[in-house]
Amino acid sequence: MITEEIKKKLRDCVGPEHILDSDLDRFGYSYDSSFVPLLPANKPDIVVRPLTTEEVSKVMAIAYEYAIPVTPRGAASGRTGGSIPLKGGISLCLDRMTKIIELDERNMMITAEAGVRTIDLYNRSAAKGLFYPPDPASWKFSTIGGNVAENAGGMRAVKYGVTADYVMGLEVVLADGTVLHTGGKAIKNVTGYDLKRLFTGSEGTLGVVTRATFRLIPMPKMRGTLQVMFPSLDDGCATVHRMLQAGIVPAAAEIMDRVCLETVARHRKTELQPEVQACLVIEIDGDTDEAIATQAKQIEAVANGCSAIGFRVAQSQQESDELWAIRRGISSAVAATAPNRLGEDISVPRDAFPEVVRRIRAISEKYRIPIAVYGHAGDGNLHPSVLCDLSDPGEAERVHRAIDEIFAATLDVGGTLSGEHGIGITKRPYITQALGEAGVRTLKAIKQALDPKGILNPGKIW
Repeated sequence: MITEEIKKKLRDCVGPEHILDSDLDRFGYSYDSSFVPLLPANKPDIVVRPLTTEEVSKVMAIAYEYAIPVTPRGAASGRTGGSIPLKGGISLCLDRMTKIIELDERNMMITAEAGVRTIDLYNRSAAKGLFYPPDPASWKFSTIGGNVAENAGGMRAVKYGVTADYVMGLEVVLADGTVLHTGGKAIKNVTGYDLKRLFTGSEGTLGVVTRATFRLIPMPKMRGTLQVMFPSLDDGCATVHRMLQAGIVPAAAEIMDRVCLETVARHRKTELQPEVQACLVIEIDGDTDEAIATQAKQIEAVANGCSAIGFRVAQSQQESDELWAIRRGISSAVAATAPNRLGEDISVPRDAFPEVVRRIRAISEKYRIPIAVYGHAGDGNLHPSVLCDLSDPGEAERVHRAIDEIFAATLDVGGTLSGEHGIGITKRPYITQALGEAGVRTLKAIKQALDPKGILNPGKIW
């Protein structure tokens, strides 16, 4: 319980105007972008909005002294319930920490506070001809602190990697308020354990990331967009395999099955040819028009060898936007077809992509639950969307059993429970199945060493 004495100490840290404790305010911090049900028990006791690392440190020291749970929060764009305060306590919202500290053009690095939006980091870099590639779907409003906490990916991961591939240094406030600096601008560093990698993807359970330094790369001068239609999902996946084996690495390679395409077509009031069962939307980049044209021709040849039945190259930015509208429109289109949409985030070896989709189709038929499948074909990251009505107890039970079987199928082919969304609350029941007893014991030992009172984001991961 947070007493008036503790509240006064917190007000002294951040100022009374940055402490929220009304019922309405607390309710606003009890949910995120996941499908976790709204529950009164998930309200924090108090919301604290610090401005600086020093303030975060003071808040954590108070929380540690009184063993108060602390749930870090950015834009609440997470999909697995990571910023939901299951144990009450403090919702530590970092949305005021919005400074881009430095853009180092010479070393091609950028340092920013945790509350900086991903799009702002991208735009500041792009203004100097530099490129920050990670592009989570929520990049227009997600924050870099959340990106680091979840090791966010995105469509460009096939060529450029994920958040962890760009983190050079972190400032982290530990459970007791200690401020840790790890990494920096040196390219090579094998001085002890790689702590920045440890904190990246730790979902706020080991420390509060307050500042990060990212490496940047030169911005590609040219981009091209391709759309390829196939008579089967297998043909689309085979195209991606052969492209990569031939040394053609697209910036993005997104695949959609027939269910997705039909849903988007209805939503946009367009027609879909009956023979089309899958679609690839591909982005290529380079420094010259000739490089783009060469890649496009190479991909067309590969696709034709895999039974492609339609190949289109965008001739303008408007046309490119139209092609990408199919992929970008999936989430809203499928969400409109059912009262609930449970979006998953499995990741499998690329060659297992078609097999897992076949299993998902069988699971969909078995439980009479529509499931739309799309994802990042270039890196094997699928997003099955289960379309359902959770207010129907019988259907809710079928949905949970279907998800159980999707995860089992994923692990069976050597895949993982999450490619970019994290474990959070929603995937906790499966963590031992995925990592084994020894793996979970190791995670818990690390947690115990860094957070002996268990106050940092309790109830997440396991």
